[in-house]
Amino acid sequence: MSDHMPMRVAVVGATGFQGGAVARLLAERNHRVRTLTRKHETERPDMPGVSFASGDLAKAADVRQLFDGATHASVVMPLVYDAGTVRTYAQHIADAAREAGLKRLVYNANTRVPEASTNVAAFETRRLAETVLREGLRESGVELVVLRPPVYLDNLFSPWNGPALAKEGVLAYPLPADTRTAWLSHRDLAEAVYAALTADGVAGRTLDIGGSQSLTGDELAEAFAEGLGREVRYLALPPHVFEEGLARAIGAEAAAGVAGIYHYMASGAGPDLMAGDGGTAAEALAVKPTPVDEWVARQPWQIWTDEAADAS
Repeated sequence: MSDHMPMRVAVVGATGFQGGAVARLLAERNHRVRTLTRKHETERPDMPGVSFASGDLAKAADVRQLFDGATHASVVMPLVYDAGTVRTYAQHIADAAREAGLKRLVYNANTRVPEASTNVAAFETRRLAETVLREGLRESGVELVVLRPPVYLDNLFSPWNGPALAKEGVLAYPLPADTRTAWLSHRDLAEAVYAALTADGVAGRTLDIGGSQSLTGDELAEAFAEGLGREVRYLALPPHVFEEGLARAIGAEAAAGVAGIYHYMASGAGPDLMAGDGGTAAEALAVKPTPVDEWVARQPWQIWTDEAADAS
């Protein structure tokens, strides 16, 4: 399908950073985008070209309404890590996609997923959602593509990391310094989802998407130094410190779910989990993720230094 044949896309998660990047890209390319939200109109993000329906993934009728008339869907689960809740959400999505007769659904697992089962809710609930979607869509005619990203560069352009990077050259993140990671931007995630919605030959596949490079902490710092034009050093943040800070922003339960990934990585159980896949996914999707130093150079880091100047 080309940009000249508009899709009608149900985007689950469009009020979040990842789903929002996908929704915005689809709208930019003149596709019809609709999403479901529990947020009041005054709390919804400004997303030109995206229509909002009030509703809840926990209610089957609301999800059916979102998918009614859609030709495609992009799905990312909210920051919920209760298995029963995630199963319900995924089942409602699968049922609605099947009833709507979608051509294709792309599921962003929001993380890489280890091959073997773990006790980490962030992995296992996403594995569960994938299983429910596969079973629910089997023999329905709805194509499923699963994308498993690593971690996002945009996490580093945030109130938690931006000021320290811009003003002190400190890149603190809860991954061991020797963990090779294929850092990906939200925009490149959106490009990958878009390609997965439209490309031939990817139906039924699970792809470990990622950035163009797999970098250790020190190599990531070097790429940031190149993009920022200043010295940068990597600091491996203890996962419990990360979790405590995140809890203040999103609540203890959601923070524990997110931090589970970093506790797992710190344990050394999956040293290559976040690394690149040798270009397999990029080739299948015909995408070219932005090199880290180029992405860094494009960000308006001055907002963090300007804030400091305004406060003084």
